[in-house]
Amino acid sequence: MSNEARIDYVPHVGASRQYWRDLVLGINDGLVSMILLIAGVVGGGLDTATVLITGVAGAIAGAVSMGTGEYLATKSQEEVLTSELQLEATHIEHFRNLEVAQLYSMIRDVGVAEEDLPSVVKAFSRDDRVLLNAMKVLEFGVVDSERRSPFKAMFVSSGLFLAGSVPSVVPFLFTSSPTRGLIWAAALAAVALFVVGVIKTFVTHTNPTVAGLENLLIAGLGGTAAFFVGRLVSSAL
Repeated sequence: MSNEARIDYVPHVGASRQYWRDLVLGINDGLVSMILLIAGVVGGGLDTATVLITGVAGAIAGAVSMGTGEYLATKSQEEVLTSELQLEATHIEHFRNLEVAQLYSMIRDVGVAEEDLPSVVKAFSRDDRVLLNAMKVLEFGVVDSERRSPFKAMFVSSGLFLAGSVPSVVPFLFTSSPTRGLIWAAALAAVALFVVGVIKTFVTHTNPTVAGLENLLIAGLGGTAAFFVGRLVSSAL
């Protein structure tokens, strides 16, 4: 019987992989930016009603801004890639030898043995469509299944920004004390940040405690700084 440890097959993340950036960015940005905003205005001496209005306005503005930014950035990136691939198709049509030579070099860089290179390049360059697909992956790093929809990126990031804003805003619905509201907001945001850090490790397979504390530390330092900046601004005014 073999003494080797049994390794279970772990499936890949799949179709959601390309949107994890938007998932993490959206929820983290909502949690961090809103607790910073709330800490800043409470530190500035604003009353509960004003803090609540500021929080709601900030959550909506942040979600719209993030969604719009993700849509435009993702759409622009897709347009750049589409343009580059159209140009690559033109290069293959009119400068095929140069493209095949470039393919030869890139396949060598992958680590294919020198004696295997001619047959591999010949297989990939036999047909213009196959050559274009090979160049798409090797030169531009474009895999169709990994390309992101601008609309999905927009809705994921903006929706999760709003969700991340909730812990910092909700406490001010149930208390008349800005300080008590901030304490509850900080506690809820801290728990949420730690949980988000842990959940992220289901995909990254890193240490959940370290990831959770990392999220918590970054937001904690920022929130503390925002509170005292608010105090300083209030005192200066």
